[in-house]
Amino acid sequence: MKLVVIDIQKGITDERLYDFAGFLKNVISIIDAARKNGVEVIYVQHDDGPGTGFSIGDVDFEIADQVTPEPGEKIFVKEINSCFGNKELATYLDEQKDKVLMIVGLQTNFCIDASVKSAFERGYRVIIPKGTNSTFDNDYMDGETTYKYYNEMMWPKRFAYCISLNEAIEIMEK
Repeated sequence: MKLVVIDIQKGITDERLYDFAGFLKNVISIIDAARKNGVEVIYVQHDDGPGTGFSIGDVDFEIADQVTPEPGEKIFVKEINSCFGNKELATYLDEQKDKVLMIVGLQTNFCIDASVKSAFERGYRVIIPKGTNSTFDNDYMDGETTYKYYNEMMWPKRFAYCISLNEAIEIMEK
């Protein structure tokens, strides 16, 4: 199993997110559990391109301080929504014999959804711990409704196993 931490970057990790405090607490808990139990933690950052303010070298592009990678943890940069858009990451994951990915991060309706569906299509068993992804209000739904739409309706029994945080930690402890 690998824990993939997607796009928890300074420019979008703030109080605008649905259940911001709960999201951070849960993500920190799952990262800590992964490290404690020898589950590899892999970070992914989104690059919107030079001049956007959300690209390599920009403060907003940097991984949020609350979830700073430890030395030796892999970091990949992507330019499209799915983390599999980074060919090095896709190759690395495809070379692993264990096809289980636990996915956490931002934003539920963009990069998390794209990564979940791409992983599923590649034959991975995808696990989404409750409260470990979030998003902002948009023109069609507030952040809470968007979160529930994906985590309670779209992904379960189709693309991912959406389980409690405690269940996810128990899986790591096995």
